[in-house]
Amino acid sequence: MKPDGANSITEGYQKRNKKYFFTSLILLMITLCLASFMMIYGNTIYSPAIIFQVLMGEEIKGAGFTIASLRFPRMLSAILCGFAFGLAGNTFQMLLGNPLASPDIIGVTSGASVAAVFGILVLGLSQNEVSLLAVASGIIISSLIYFLSRKNGFSNGRLILTGIGIQAFLNAVTSWLLLRASEYDVASALRWLNGSLNGIKTDQIPRLFIAVILSGGIILLLNRHLMTLQLGETYSITLGVHIKTIRLLLILCSIVLIAFAVSVTGPIASVAFLSGPIAARLVGSGRSNLIVSALMGSVLVLTGDLAGQFALPSRYPAGVITGILGAPYLLFLLLHTNRKGENIS
Repeated sequence: MKPDGANSITEGYQKRNKKYFFTSLILLMITLCLASFMMIYGNTIYSPAIIFQVLMGEEIKGAGFTIASLRFPRMLSAILCGFAFGLAGNTFQMLLGNPLASPDIIGVTSGASVAAVFGILVLGLSQNEVSLLAVASGIIISSLIYFLSRKNGFSNGRLILTGIGIQAFLNAVTSWLLLRASEYDVASALRWLNGSLNGIKTDQIPRLFIAVILSGGIILLLNRHLMTLQLGETYSITLGVHIKTIRLLLILCSIVLIAFAVSVTGPIASVAFLSGPIAARLVGSGRSNLIVSALMGSVLVLTGDLAGQFALPSRYPAGVITGILGAPYLLFLLLHTNRKGENIS
């Protein structure tokens, strides 16, 4: 018979697993419900039967274009981009041990944003070309931030501060481009910068799906090492973790997720920042919350887009709604951290 201490540990482990499973299941169900609502509701309400027929390839006058070309890619991009933002943001926060270490704040999204604005305003590129340019620029700028932070050894604080500095510079470049551009071109750039699901094409989805599957799969496979890294470098080395390799893989996979997601929807504010902390509160401590944070990202993007379309007198991009949600939490986090006297860097 197991000692009482061992029984308590086993019971606690089983309880956390059950909580994790049911939380993930509930978030998955909410995601599917929101996705279904997005497909059904709009200027015209379609029945599930009609939607199914259109997706199966049947030609239904008046419904085919709206469902297959507008609502379906919009719904898929919301789920995939939210999943990517949530997973990558939480990975950054866990890896760097800092709730502020999200792609929104440390400059990862700024690299993709400035390239997209340049492509729209200066080069006059098509939507697909802008997406590819944003991916390339996001990866290059993010890699630059990482390698600059490795001077005299890697430092979490140096990575965050370097990212914030690069972000400030790139935001200034973006503002300069907007000021110099023709007023007729600014609207499309601003719509992209605000994080919008409008106008997403079906041919943008496959590469986003592949990026989420490959990069997200690698992050989930390295989850055990990510949990070990939170114990500190000394313990991680003792337990046989190749710190430099694992850290580089996790950061690169997170960067790829963010770059591909931003290239499709633009930088949807606060999703990467909020998903991890919300998931941690739902699941509790002592358990990985990567899957939960990824599903929470999908819920936030779907909710933000639906609220922006139907809950307010005017229509707003999803990024405006999620940004409104993120601002109070950032203030709360800063006040809470200052009250406790912690160092966030």
